[in-house]
Amino acid sequence: MTIVQSTAHPVSEALLSIGAIKLNTEKPFTWSSGWKSPIYCDNRLSLSFPEVRTLVKNSLAQAIKTHFPKAEGIAGVATAGIPQGALVADALNLPFVYVRPKPKDHGMENLIEGKIVKGQHVVVIEDLVSTGGSSLKAAEALRDAGFVIEGMLAVFTYGFDVAEQSFAKADIPLVCLSDYNHLIDYALTSKKISDDQLMLLKSWRFDPANWKA
Repeated sequence: MTIVQSTAHPVSEALLSIGAIKLNTEKPFTWSSGWKSPIYCDNRLSLSFPEVRTLVKNSLAQAIKTHFPKAEGIAGVATAGIPQGALVADALNLPFVYVRPKPKDHGMENLIEGKIVKGQHVVVIEDLVSTGGSSLKAAEALRDAGFVIEGMLAVFTYGFDVAEQSFAKADIPLVCLSDYNHLIDYALTSKKISDDQLMLLKSWRFDPANWKA
């Protein structure tokens, strides 16, 4: 897993400033998995803020040029990766497709929407990587359709070990604009959290399934 150092703090700052990322150690959020978490991340909110949207788009585009120069197309992961992927595909003047969680149950019953060109090198775009399960499922669907996966690019990751291991096993490089460690580092230096809150945030990161505030 690679974190883009030039964007790690600016992207964290931007997402925190608009409330796309929220930190709360006193009233933790409940994830769909049932985990209690001091962080909630919804990067779709960035689309409503032109300056942040442009920052993310330009950062994704530059990361593709730097890390995946062989990219011939962009693939977004439904649903939140679709707008981010479409924006960066437009910025780079590259073809775009997106992957559904499951095939449609009517019409053409497509799993992948857009023109499938077997052998085309694509970069997969995600807004958020947690355990990596759904992201890698989408990448596998693209591989099965004949695409060559250059790598995956995400706006943010929690940096869980299980995700890093899963991407390594799948032989898919993962590059992220920012991550949890840079986020809480920025939050501390900008005095958005206290030292006590920092300890709670770090403890969650090491054992999220059993964490309690």
